Amino acid sequence: MPTVQHPLVECVQADIAAQEDIDAVVNAANAQLQTGGGVAGALHRAAGPELARAGEAQAPIRPGQAVITAGFNLPNTHVIHCLGPVYGMDEPSAELLASCYRQALELAEQHGIQRIAFPALSTGAFGYPMEEATEIAVSTVLTSLATCPSIQLVRFVLFDKASLAVHQRWLEQLTDGEN
Repeated sequence: MPTVQHPLVECVQADIAAQEDIDAVVNAANAQLQTGGGVAGALHRAAGPELARAGEAQAPIRPGQAVITAGFNLPNTHVIHCLGPVYGMDEPSAELLASCYRQALELAEQHGIQRIAFPALSTGAFGYPMEEATEIAVSTVLTSLATCPSIQLVRFVLFDKASLAVHQRWLEQLTDGEN
């Protein structure tokens, strides 16, 4: 299976805190924009304590919302923090999850960000099933790119091979016939 099935969207298995060719990485944030486990922990460790301090002024955020800060010690200029829904608790979960991706891309467009990397939002501690979350993520990104002409690359950065395979399959399925 090829790594890239869409000219603007790719999927890779890698460390989201080490995306040196990306302008903004997306943080799977908590409401207080503080360090945590998973993606948030990795980004906060790499960025340094300034990232948590920068988040204090914008917290709390609500499910479906995205805010932007500097990247500090990360190799990225910006971090876009998204609070994904807790599956089975924050409703309507599909709309809230789609809102995260849409708002992140809107912020990227507003800030002239050309290359953005997303993790699989809400699929870790927040319990969103990977298959369902990936369909929402990929379809929302593909739809939103039409209104984000500045964006040249969206990269889904996945933690493991299974997540990568699901993302690649959905990307291929949703772009079938576009190539």
